[in-house]
Amino acid sequence: MSKWLNVGKIVNTHGIRGEVRVISRTDFPEERYKIGNTLYVDFGDGSSLVPVVIAAHRVHKQFDLLQFEEHPNINDVEKYKGHLLKTPADDSVELDEGEFFYHDIIGCTVMTEEGEELGKVKEILSPGANDVWVVKRKNFGPDILVPYIPPVVKKVDIENKQITIHMMDGLI
Repeated sequence: MSKWLNVGKIVNTHGIRGEVRVISRTDFPEERYKIGNTLYVDFGDGSSLVPVVIAAHRVHKQFDLLQFEEHPNINDVEKYKGHLLKTPADDSVELDEGEFFYHDIIGCTVMTEEGEELGKVKEILSPGANDVWVVKRKNFGPDILVPYIPPVVKKVDIENKQITIHMMDGLI
């Protein structure tokens, strides 16, 4: 059984020409939603992944709008609402140094430079210029928001699932 990456969730249709609204969950929307690319709609029953080929992609407000080949009409895509779009994990994008896949970062243990364990990364936000890693504290308390910038994130060890950060004022 091959491993799949979740690239987005189809949350609604858009207009009558077969476009779908997608909340993107991919680090590389321009790569994943490239015209001619094949993605797979996961109906969640564990057996059926339906291949769809990207015919058009554009961004509208906070959504990625996709059209699929041979789906020219709202009736063709209505059945996809509420389902996930996936791609095979081995269909990876080449990364530059200092770039990581979201699925590699989520679950990593976050430590201070002094060796104190803060918690684990539970999600990644992409609000603007840089990503923000949301860390669920090991102990009680509100989540810690760690900006992915060089003054804060000192070392990322994907193999050992560990991230070392510099505690700047105001981080906690």
